[in-house]
Amino acid sequence: MQAVRQCSACAKRAAGGLVRNQEVSLLQRRGAACIRYLSTSKNRRSGVQKPGELTNPTHISLASLSVGHGLWQVEDLSHNSLIRRAASVLTDSSSSFLSQATLALTDALTDYSKAVHSRINFQKRYLASLGKMSPSEEESLQRAISGWRAEAAERLNECKHYDSTWINAVNLSKMAAEAAYSSGAHQASMLVQTNIQVAQSQVEEAQKLSAEADKKLAETKVEEIQRMAEYAAFLEGSEEHEVHEAYLRED
Repeated sequence: MQAVRQCSACAKRAAGGLVRNQEVSLLQRRGAACIRYLSTSKNRRSGVQKPGELTNPTHISLASLSVGHGLWQVEDLSHNSLIRRAASVLTDSSSSFLSQATLALTDALTDYSKAVHSRINFQKRYLASLGKMSPSEEESLQRAISGWRAEAAERLNECKHYDSTWINAVNLSKMAAEAAYSSGAHQASMLVQTNIQVAQSQVEEAQKLSAEADKKLAETKVEEIQRMAEYAAFLEGSEEHEVHEAYLRED
């Protein structure tokens, strides 16, 4: 009886192994059939079939076959495909670099414009209040003007630094777009070219605002020179008038 049970168990294991072997054999036959079908289709399109083409991996652009959810998935690992993938990765990296450089430059230009406008506002207040301020008020305004002048100079240095970085990012993105296009990754090339155009538009807008701020600052400096000359002439005339009055009193 015990021998019968042992034989039964052995038969079950053998049957299980047979089923697994059949499944593996079935997968192998399907894979070979898929390769033969795809290779034959390729040969039919080219019109020429060479001996050994079905087994020679240099003539097959299919590098691997995998089973997922009952469907065969074919992965193209040819040299051209890998180059296109690498070019796409390059365009992604260059676009990220360009985006960060553009953000840094536009922020620096915006901060510079704000600092210049703040300096202009305090400078106009100072000019308008000449001769009407107390010493403490005049000192406070002069201190504010000096502070915003230093702030604008610092922001301008940042603009120069980030402008150099941004130019490098644009040039790198252009090279990446050309490499992607030449490798056949046309969509990636078009995308990075669009990113370059957007970045240039954003920087041009920020540069326009900073240029307007510089223009107003130059106008304010001219106004300051004129106002200070008028104020100096006024003080000189007042001193002469006071000296003349004192001379008449002595007489």
